[in-house]
Amino acid sequence: MEKRIELERRGRSPSKITELNLDNCKSTSIVGLTDEFEKLEVLSLINVGLTSLKGFPALPNLRKLELSDNRISGGLNALTCLPKLAYLNLSGNKIKDLETLEPLKNLKSLFNLDLFNCEVSMVENYREKVFALIPSLVYLDGFDKEDNSEEEDDGEEEEDGVEVLGDGENDDDDVGEVLEGDNEHDDDDDIDGEEEEEIDEEEVEEEEDEDDEEEDVPLDALYKEYNPVGDDDYEAAEGEGDDDDVLEEEEDSDANRGQKRKLEDGED
Repeated sequence: MEKRIELERRGRSPSKITELNLDNCKSTSIVGLTDEFEKLEVLSLINVGLTSLKGFPALPNLRKLELSDNRISGGLNALTCLPKLAYLNLSGNKIKDLETLEPLKNLKSLFNLDLFNCEVSMVENYREKVFALIPSLVYLDGFDKEDNSEEEDDGEEEEDGVEVLGDGENDDDDVGEVLEGDNEHDDDDDIDGEEEEEIDEEEVEEEEDEDDEEEDVPLDALYKEYNPVGDDDYEAAEGEGDDDDVLEEEEDSDANRGQKRKLEDGED
């Protein structure tokens, strides 16, 4: 056990350790566990082989102690030095009678005790007697006095917490107001959604109208308006060239006529 403790410490100071797991390390008694573990809150010693708790250290902050599947048959008075112990698991040990459990009544913080698979659980009226023996106890072997499990009680506490929110008298009115508020909000959302849909439809219609107008324009109108840059100048240039050619032809014909007349006059 000492070697296992040293390994679990991992170089840390015992005064800074809050949880310690020593499961399956074989030892018949407590060895190496000292009062130096003053901040220890959770200690697990499952299936170690313990036959005695003699020398169990005073651990002022220990809240949970796992001692299941050992061979402990008595000596539970060694645990009275654990003032904050709330959870103690002794299942699978060799505890045979209620007298062995007597020292546990001095643990004022103990509210959860597990003695499952111990011989003492076969005693007549075992549950009633253990609850009477340890006044602080709330759960025994996972169930309370009314045979409600821990999980069921947790669920009831959650439901109670919800019920506290209402005063009991005006709960229906409050629920109605909440529902009305939700309905109003939903109506507003519906109205906003309808308005948005109408706006979208109008925009779509306007876009379709514009597309139709563009498609209805006659092709001849488009051609009439079409006037590429440079066409007028090109036509004008062509016209000017034609006039010059005509003038040159007319001048040539006049010159030819003059010469012809001169020849005719000479002959005469």
